[in-house]
Amino acid sequence: MKRITSLLLVAIFGGLITLGGYKLLFEKGNTTYAWEEEMPVFQTSNKPVSSAGAGIDAVDFTTAAENTVNAVVHVKNLTISKAAPSFFDFFYGSEARQVPQVGTGSGVIISPDGYIVTNNHVIDKSTELRVTLNNNKTYDAELIGTDPNSDIALIKIQADRPLPYLAFGDSDNTKVGEWVLAVGNPFNLTSTVTAGIVSAKARALGRSDQSFIQTDAAVNPGNSGGALVNTNGDLIGINTAITSQTGSYVGYSFAVPSNIAKKVVEDILEYGNVQKGMLGISAPSVNTPYAIENGIDEIEGVYIENVEEESGAEDAGLEEGDVIKQIDDIKIRRFADLTGYISTKRPGDEVQVTVDRNGERLEFPVTLKERQSLIVPVMGLSVKNLTEKDKKLYKVNKGVKITGVPEIYRRDGLELVDNVILEVDGEPIDDIQDARIEFSKISRRGKTVITLLNKDGERERLIFQ
Repeated sequence: MKRITSLLLVAIFGGLITLGGYKLLFEKGNTTYAWEEEMPVFQTSNKPVSSAGAGIDAVDFTTAAENTVNAVVHVKNLTISKAAPSFFDFFYGSEARQVPQVGTGSGVIISPDGYIVTNNHVIDKSTELRVTLNNNKTYDAELIGTDPNSDIALIKIQADRPLPYLAFGDSDNTKVGEWVLAVGNPFNLTSTVTAGIVSAKARALGRSDQSFIQTDAAVNPGNSGGALVNTNGDLIGINTAITSQTGSYVGYSFAVPSNIAKKVVEDILEYGNVQKGMLGISAPSVNTPYAIENGIDEIEGVYIENVEEESGAEDAGLEEGDVIKQIDDIKIRRFADLTGYISTKRPGDEVQVTVDRNGERLEFPVTLKERQSLIVPVMGLSVKNLTEKDKKLYKVNKGVKITGVPEIYRRDGLELVDNVILEVDGEPIDDIQDARIEFSKISRRGKTVITLLNKDGERERLIFQ
């Protein structure tokens, strides 16, 4: 009986397996899908995908590298400094010994007749400059001009034949994520090429109002003054700095945009100095308690905190509280966007400034003017040229007005704001350029005498030790 039952179960299971196989392999099923016509449908991007793939192999660096390496040079700077006096120098009255020091950097040939752009800090305080080309030929170089503010300098060599050179590209067209090459002479090698992408534009460093291109192309000591080029070989920047506790590359570096470098070079050649057009506004730092309390830190654009008297901004009708959104075709998201673009302009140039005023978008044509204010060296006082109103109030035609003082002087109880500086160590001060020159001569260890004039017409002499 048990045997019959077992055979029956085996037969039943065999039949089920046979029937299931037939249904699966030979019969066409009628499958119904539930679909609600009003159900929302979300489509992903249907942009065409590059057939070359998304890897680095899709970018060709060879042409840009070949066109760049021979236009990048090695710059050697010889300076003479005085060694610290020894015990014997004091005892025998000997003069301090002069010690030669050698600094190195890179440069970019920008014309076939030997003009080379480099960094100011590469050639600063040089007594002798030598340039070595990529073919190892060496030439003496002449300093043509320099602009410490942008860290750009122009030097020249006399070659016996036309030299390979790079033309300035348009750095405003550079895009974040774009491939770039950094070419320079790190570690005293011949021209060396590294690759990376543009990590950010209009990057500000510290308290500088300069605007930099940030990249992740490897830059090391000796790269300063070298070329930053795109894959077409266009010169879009001059490598200038790295931020590193060790002094070596740690993941990102910075370059002066080519539009700024080009304008500095052209000014040096045409005027002998840099012509800087000023908009005439000031903006609060976005990370201050004042900015955070008033929501300025969350604004996309540049908040106008103050409009300078007799400036292009005042003449055009810009007002305190306006938010600058755009200048010409350049979108303004932060202060470095603004300063970076204005740095490419000269006094007399006109720009179209678009602002947000209480929710209304307005456009103003602004004619840039010469700088009317600055912070003087050594003492750090903020001064400005006298306006016609100031000249009538103080009954003078020359001098500079103090508009701000460092905290150290405020702690000492000195009321210097709104006083007019007439002389520094007996030298008359006509305008801010005179103030810059005379204050730069001040020794931190010496005595300085400043002659001031207050609103009451009283003259004061302050002695700073």
